[in-house]
Amino acid sequence: MDIKEIKNKPASELHHLLDELRKKLDELNFKVSQNQVKNIREIRVIKKDIAKVMTVLGENKKVK
Repeated sequence: MDIKEIKNKPASELHHLLDELRKKLDELNFKVSQNQVKNIREIRVIKKDIAKVMTVLGENKKVK
């Protein structure tokens, strides 16, 4: 997910996206513990997406 896409979304949609990403991360961590996932790199990508969303939310909070 590109940072430009994230910046164009409203705050309510960003909170919803953040919830979805956190749920997806929890599911992946569970699957990794059960040895059901072969692509562990996906966890790193999701963590970076979460960080991007949280950064944009923080920037929006400082502006207002």
